Amino acid sequence: MKGGVGKTTLALNVADCLARTHNKKVAVIDVDPQFNATQCLFSGEEYIALLKAGADTVLDVFDTEIRPIASAVSGASNSEPKELSKIVLQKKESLWTLPGNIDLYRLEMTTGEGREFSIQRLVEENLAPAGFDYVIIDTPPTPSVWMTSALIASDYYVIPVKPDPLSLIGIDLLRTIIERRRKSYGLKLKCLGLVFTMVERPDSTIFTDAKANLSNNKFWKDYVFKDKYLPKRTDLAKNQLSQPFILKMDDFELRGHLTQSTEVKPCHPL
Repeated sequence: MKGGVGKTTLALNVADCLARTHNKKVAVIDVDPQFNATQCLFSGEEYIALLKAGADTVLDVFDTEIRPIASAVSGASNSEPKELSKIVLQKKESLWTLPGNIDLYRLEMTTGEGREFSIQRLVEENLAPAGFDYVIIDTPPTPSVWMTSALIASDYYVIPVKPDPLSLIGIDLLRTIIERRRKSYGLKLKCLGLVFTMVERPDSTIFTDAKANLSNNKFWKDYVFKDKYLPKRTDLAKNQLSQPFILKMDDFELRGHLTQSTEVKPCHPL
């Protein structure tokens, strides 16, 4: 329910670890209108070049309107929406990516139109037949039709949480919102776990108290990755737009936490 908790960092690095260490075919879908995951994976020049070349983005998944095109040469025509089975992902290092697009903000979309099922259809019609083992969806931090679409398409959700009071308050509200979506759409969605991120010191009072609070919580106590967390590192934050992958860094503590905490489940899209 708040930004800046390491959501994109966790999503990209779990995806990279599954691909790089476990040789899985992994797709990353950036459905956050702020498209931070895309900015981490592609430089500004690379992204602009992709758009100029007509590369697909997440906007093509949701924009299903037929639009008129006026041309002085060829006259009037219509822009047809792209079939989901023909959406093409971009390969970046060990990952396949459907880049985000800031123009999602301009797309008028409400629940009830059916477009909230677009990512689910993309997985079923495109990614599953293409042999992807995992699909990691980076979502917005707050409730929206984009988050709803990600939840409908998913088998599991993971909650990254900073060990501070504000973040701990937000997870109960998030759970209520997700449960409402789960019941409304009849989803078999499950919480895979709660991951502490941006931990400055594992022996600090704030981290110890946060673990104790969740360990005593009637619901969350069974979902916390108690001995696994994402340490806070200045180098990771500083280089995120040029090198977002932990497994390529020299920080052995960061690398160790990621590789040790990645348990490979039976392969199916997330």
